[in-house]
Amino acid sequence: MNRRAIKDAKRIVIKIGSALLTNDGAGVDRDAVDDWVGQIADLISAGKEVVLVSSGAIAEGIARLGWVGRPDSIHDLQAAAAVGQMGLIQTYETSFLRFNRHTAQILLDHDDLASRQRYLNARGVLQKLMHLGVIPIVNENDTVVTDEIRFGDNDNLAALVANLIDADILVILTDKDGLYSANPDYDPMAKLVAEKQAADESLDSLVGESASGLGRGGMVTKLQAARIAASSGCSTVIAGGRNKNVLLDVIAGKNIGTLLTANEKPIAARKQWLAGQLQVKGSLVLDVGAIKVLVRHGRSLLPVGIVDVSGSFGRGDLVSCVDDKGNEVARGLVNYNAQEAMKICGKSSDAIADILGYRDHDEMIHRDNLVIC
Repeated sequence: MNRRAIKDAKRIVIKIGSALLTNDGAGVDRDAVDDWVGQIADLISAGKEVVLVSSGAIAEGIARLGWVGRPDSIHDLQAAAAVGQMGLIQTYETSFLRFNRHTAQILLDHDDLASRQRYLNARGVLQKLMHLGVIPIVNENDTVVTDEIRFGDNDNLAALVANLIDADILVILTDKDGLYSANPDYDPMAKLVAEKQAADESLDSLVGESASGLGRGGMVTKLQAARIAASSGCSTVIAGGRNKNVLLDVIAGKNIGTLLTANEKPIAARKQWLAGQLQVKGSLVLDVGAIKVLVRHGRSLLPVGIVDVSGSFGRGDLVSCVDDKGNEVARGLVNYNAQEAMKICGKSSDAIADILGYRDHDEMIHRDNLVIC
């Protein structure tokens, strides 16, 4: 994706860092939040879908509790997150209501994205909220993680969310104007890197740790995030959050910040990931008509096209789709577990509710979660 193509982006993940949100630790900067929220409201009015990944809960909690600096104790960090989350979400909700926009709080941790079932649950609710015109505000579930506060100032979380919802662009707002050839705090000759491929190894020598002491990242985690996003075909822009109209300018394709491009188209990268990186838990035998629909027309797999079910799999697991001779024709993530699949195979989607007592999906495997082999 080049600068010109960014303006066509439909689905956007925006990440705002702690130093920006809390005015370098002074507490939530409500004026700044109002400014970003106004820009997000304009993007949504223009037909964009936006998910906001917000840091700042811990930093806001530290400010509210009157602590000096970021503590080391995990329990102190969790307590600060619990206190700060209240003010953070209240600020966003109040600001978005000025534009008659509702918000929803989504707290995620690694287990939510490692578990296939919870992954699909998170994906489903985010898609539904966007469809309803609600702005999901995502943060790490800092109050319950017990080993460490893990995602890296939510940069990596933002990238995983971008992968989760098949975002077109990830925008990371930071207290710097982008990625520089050297640290601009110390080198007046440092130059802004305008555009590079996210996978470019030369970028590794340009990044450093966070200097604010508030977040957990710095350009290291922002580069990591860009590479995670690129794995599903999503490009990333790192830009200065204090610049006027920064979000509108980025999405307009203006030459600001650093654009780190992905090498693959989103759907191709997602299909590659499905095909090669998950363990197959079972198989579905398909009839000739279903195979034709999948292979030739790129449609979803419906229960009516399934002849037999084998294996022990849960909702969200990867299964193999085979013909009557056992040849694999496709694989994908199922919307129903093995027992449910056995009951509804060969049946119309309209009959699912009568058979199971509920119908979460019409498809056994949605085409977005299906790859042809």
